[in-house]
Amino acid sequence: MSSIRKACSMRHPSLSTELPKGMIFPYGDRALPGRLAEDYQALLALCDRLEQVADDLPGRIDRQDCLILSRAIGPMLNRIQHFEETEIFPVLLEWPALHGELLETIERLKLEHQVDACYAEDVQDMLHGLGEGRPHISSDAAGFMLRGFFESLRRHVAHELQLIVPLIELVLRRNPSAA
Repeated sequence: MSSIRKACSMRHPSLSTELPKGMIFPYGDRALPGRLAEDYQALLALCDRLEQVADDLPGRIDRQDCLILSRAIGPMLNRIQHFEETEIFPVLLEWPALHGELLETIERLKLEHQVDACYAEDVQDMLHGLGEGRPHISSDAAGFMLRGFFESLRRHVAHELQLIVPLIELVLRRNPSAA
């Protein structure tokens, strides 16, 4: 099991929100595996916070937290998706042995990024309404929306932990200059 996948496994069947302190990656602090681990940790922490909001509905809504989350989701998701699409996917596609098999998978992941970004906009609007004390939808609908969004993100991270992370580690072991 890779160090990133080990670091990201905890209460959720194949994920984690905490990485061990001092975790060592063979390609340096600013290299691709370290950045991936940081991004996965951030996404999973976001999922945990969204789950807490869903659990607190309808009576214990932290309006300030809803406003903070509504402002954070879009920029975080955009930054992480941009990194994957401009740094991770090209490294994988440049490796000739993987190009054919990965092209369809990477195109599907890019499509998932678009779907996640659209869903994130709806979640942002809903959280903003909750934060302002003017919810646009019922508490039940908000809870379902939040759970659908964070579970989708968790599945996305799990898929990348199972497929993309091992492949990027393999590519970087064989060609360290790719990082």
